[in-house]
Amino acid sequence: MDNCILQVDDLGVCFHTEEGRIQAVDGVSFALHEGETLGIVGESGSGKSVTSLALMGLVPSPPGEICAGRALYRGENLLAMPPKRFSKIRGNRVAMIFQDPMTSLNPYMTIADQLIEVTVVHLGHTRREALKHAIEMLERVGIPSPSKRIFAYPHEFSGGMRQRVMIAMALSCQPDILIADEPTTALDVTIEAQILELMKQLQQSQGTAIIMITHDMGVVANICHRVHVMYAGKIVEQASCDALFANPRHPYTLGLLKSVPRLTQATSARLATIDGQPPDLAHLPPGCAFEPRCGYATRECRQQSPQLQDAEDADRFACFVDITKESPHKDPHA
Repeated sequence: MDNCILQVDDLGVCFHTEEGRIQAVDGVSFALHEGETLGIVGESGSGKSVTSLALMGLVPSPPGEICAGRALYRGENLLAMPPKRFSKIRGNRVAMIFQDPMTSLNPYMTIADQLIEVTVVHLGHTRREALKHAIEMLERVGIPSPSKRIFAYPHEFSGGMRQRVMIAMALSCQPDILIADEPTTALDVTIEAQILELMKQLQQSQGTAIIMITHDMGVVANICHRVHVMYAGKIVEQASCDALFANPRHPYTLGLLKSVPRLTQATSARLATIDGQPPDLAHLPPGCAFEPRCGYATRECRQQSPQLQDAEDADRFACFVDITKESPHKDPHA
């Protein structure tokens, strides 16, 4: 598509540990287009957050390294960019909202100082211009009395307000791409809804493309246009949001969707779960990484690792079994 703003090809991220070399992200590829929200979902340890850190140049080295792939932002490879050049893009054209605003904000600096720093560095504002801009941004994200609250410290804000400050900081330079890593974690459902609505409004007004990193399928349904499902460092399904919820093609995606509570579900009913635990990346099974937990697994799944294959409407999934036609086995290892 002509409006592709970020093209990620065969991204690989490795960590060198006492147990050996671990492939935390393995062959991840996707495209992000202007004005869209792309969801990347999966359990903890699936590789989704490491993917976002790699795109921001924040993978700790050592022990981590980007061992393969490229990420083209407007034709420039972020993964091979000189640090000085990358520092001009990070926080400016490509920004990120981190999972925990309390640890992401400097507790020893006022909100004013932290917001001012962004536009002074990236937009060349004077301190007076930067302060005016920072107050305007706090007002846009719904902070009450922003001209007074801006001189407060992070601990004087609630969790939801701190997350709004992080959004204001990330959007201060009107970035082309916003990476949001679990932006509503630890927030109550009311504040979560407000934050998601705020992100949608700002996206519509600024045209920002968003990568939403989450494990919450409710968040995905609320805000995403397309979804990539990750498991054990790989993408196992790619689909539009509507298609993913209506017709999941990978057993792991089906398990994630079944684990979501429903209003029609009896209060006494137990939530569906995915049996077992995510795999140890240092000791992956020889075949499909999801095979030990999969009710559809066959002998082929234990011997080979499936690759992404095309489905209808440009959707893709990595599975040997068509779960839309097959029933799960009683024994996952049958």
